Amino acid sequence: MRKALFSSLLVLLATTGLGACDTLTVGGLQSDEGEGPASIGALQGSGARSAYEGQSVTVQGVVTGNFVTGMDGFFMQDAAGTEDGDPATADGVYVQWSRDKSPRVRRGDRVRVSGEVVERGRGGRSLTTVQAEEVEALGRGGVNITSIDAPPASEADWARLEGMWLRISAPLTVTGNGGLLRYGDLEVSFGERLLQPTDVHPPGPAAEALAADNARRLLVLDDNRRGEYPRDLWFVPDEGPSNAAPLRVGSTLGQVEGILGHDHGRWRLHLTDIPRVLKQAPRPAAPQPPPGLRLASINLLNYFNGDGRGRGFPTPRGAASSRELTRQTAKTVAMLATLRPDIVAAAELENDGHDASSAEAALIAALNAELGDEGDYRAVVPPPGGAGEDVIRVGLFYRESRVRPFGPSAALTDGPFRQGSRPPLAQAFVPLDGGAAFTVVANHFKSKGSCPPAEQPADAGNRDNGDGQACWNAARVAAAQALHDWLAGDPAAAGNANAVLLGDFNANSQEDPLRRLRELGWRDAFELGGVARAYSYVHAGQAGRIDHALVSPTLADKVSGAVVWHANADESEAFDFRIDQRKADWYSEQPWRASDHDPLLIGLDFSRAP
Repeated sequence: MRKALFSSLLVLLATTGLGACDTLTVGGLQSDEGEGPASIGALQGSGARSAYEGQSVTVQGVVTGNFVTGMDGFFMQDAAGTEDGDPATADGVYVQWSRDKSPRVRRGDRVRVSGEVVERGRGGRSLTTVQAEEVEALGRGGVNITSIDAPPASEADWARLEGMWLRISAPLTVTGNGGLLRYGDLEVSFGERLLQPTDVHPPGPAAEALAADNARRLLVLDDNRRGEYPRDLWFVPDEGPSNAAPLRVGSTLGQVEGILGHDHGRWRLHLTDIPRVLKQAPRPAAPQPPPGLRLASINLLNYFNGDGRGRGFPTPRGAASSRELTRQTAKTVAMLATLRPDIVAAAELENDGHDASSAEAALIAALNAELGDEGDYRAVVPPPGGAGEDVIRVGLFYRESRVRPFGPSAALTDGPFRQGSRPPLAQAFVPLDGGAAFTVVANHFKSKGSCPPAEQPADAGNRDNGDGQACWNAARVAAAQALHDWLAGDPAAAGNANAVLLGDFNANSQEDPLRRLRELGWRDAFELGGVARAYSYVHAGQAGRIDHALVSPTLADKVSGAVVWHANADESEAFDFRIDQRKADWYSEQPWRASDHDPLLIGLDFSRAP
């Protein structure tokens, strides 16, 4: 339909402040009539909000995006030749018009709209909207499509293109696909993928500058539907996503075109056509493991097994049925069997005991069965009460052929680990190939969600203070300090200061909890391994490392390397173990999207000379 429309149009070139414009003309044009602003540009104005907010107006334009079915409205733009000529004002606007109203509009209709001007959205940015009481069809018309090859100078400068039909001539990088399955959204960026500012810089001016640059480079490609879990992803090319074309983060798109809107705090391009995939980011092979003992940090994406006998579903988290558990187990085992770690620190394990029916026992049994004669994994049992009272806990697994437990296990359940942060689990090991005893600690600090109530002044440090660290930062800093103080007393009875901290710290590399640990002497295994930039998690289209591996100074010279296997974070949740709202052909028993966190693997080589 759209190709036929283009073939019938006369295309002219003009110059705008941001690049070339294609003048698409259909039929004749009329000058604006009626009350209110003389053009949509005048209605929008150059301020953050329309000067006509709260007033009833009549304005005329051409429909550029008919999204009445999915969004209860449409976009319209000043007809070609009737714009106000001011590059500081946007020439398009959103019109709220439900699907049960008449007339039914289509793209290219020239309409006169009467209604009240409102600003949709919270905070500093909003979408100027005409809540239409009457729409009158006047015939057909045409608009200028604005072509851009770079983002504007600042995030605020997108406002002068609000509601306008844009054609992006530059390639765009997929920088996040977390909302693709549920909302039909895809996060893209101009240039390279976006990084979490506080994974690159400490909170402060440099991190704020990177956050501002990210905001100006980011667009959300929108499928023009407000419901959840759409039946199809019409704008995803190559009939994807699929295991052959997964549209991982890092893929690039071209020929992107749509109407610029704003919702949920971000600029969105309401697509008018299917983009072209320029490059599918490949699924990476498993990394080459570092020499020596292999220590892994994994997040299990809430591994729950019902009652352990094929019943008890749905569980509080994780698998909703025994079939989903089978799928989740297959992916998790595939990930672990590929990495073959000698010691595993696991997060998001069901806190249901340690007998044969527990989630921990079920996972280890499945892993050992997959490895056959080499399946010799065993679990570290926490001390009484050491698993905490949360529905999830941390776990430690080890290979009997590689290490031997030395002394009792230990857990910290006091202070910040009484509630919020899960109790850390520590166990000392001795390498069977030779080397001194060392303690491994599995960690899972409090997450960044569910902020404390504003009326609690004592929790001021735990509220989202806008510095990029989100909520509960003070609680995570307290956990970091308490963890260090506890380990100084050698709770696992290793007889030395050798220790490794692994797990999900819910804090990026340059945030306060990790900087506190480094100030206390802990060394980042990735820095020691010569890895300049690593990430393990993608949130809001930005990649960062919230999963960490730190070693005591006494083990720094034993670190032989550190790697991340990007098998999970860059994948859409469409490929995980769940069945609801997914196509059957998306699932495979391969490790892709076994979790939402990437696994970390570090090497400890005790044969290395100091």
